[in-house]
Amino acid sequence: MIEKLLPAPIATAESFTDDPVEEMYPEEFALVERAVPHRQREFGTVRNCARRALASFGIAPAPILPGPGRAPRWPDGIAGAMTHCTGYRGAAVARTTDIRSLGVDAEPHAPIDDPGVLGLVTLPEERAQLTRLAAHQPEICWDRLVFSAKESVYKAWYPLTGRWLGFEDAHLTLDPTDATFTARLLVPGPTLSGRPLTTFTGRWLIGSGLVMTAVVVAR
Repeated sequence: MIEKLLPAPIATAESFTDDPVEEMYPEEFALVERAVPHRQREFGTVRNCARRALASFGIAPAPILPGPGRAPRWPDGIAGAMTHCTGYRGAAVARTTDIRSLGVDAEPHAPIDDPGVLGLVTLPEERAQLTRLAAHQPEICWDRLVFSAKESVYKAWYPLTGRWLGFEDAHLTLDPTDATFTARLLVPGPTLSGRPLTTFTGRWLIGSGLVMTAVVVAR
């Protein structure tokens, strides 16, 4: 599923089941040894996905540990992202000669039940957009899609800036005609090749009970 959103030169790997905890590196297990078994398995499985994707570039298996901001610390010359939710683990990596940064997120394709949560993750203009979209395509959980897209935006943003980006710091516009979205930054973004980055663009996909989003910042 993930490869449909992120084709070459990005390498991807995914899993719909969990690997044994014993397959984790000791350094990885030490980070979750006090967590519940479910959390341990998802932590290890998504890293195994990342190692399979990295193998596409001839990179030998090694622990994947968190760095600043708890973002994964990738090998030199690699940009990447990981995601996991109930029933799904996935990872995507690329060489930094091709891709500056990327973000990917998967969520269960189900509505956000709590109005308070929806209020935290969306702007008033976005909620108005969700109402319009739901009137035309009620079978799509547009609120969950916005949440996932903003998660992907953050994962692409953080390696470029090293700064937090709140849900309220980007205005998201969904385009149902081609399954794309645009996130307009409401805070100053990074400067890339002498030009300020003001928007992120991405794609989305629904299938297998999931909504998946991805953002790529090309070199």
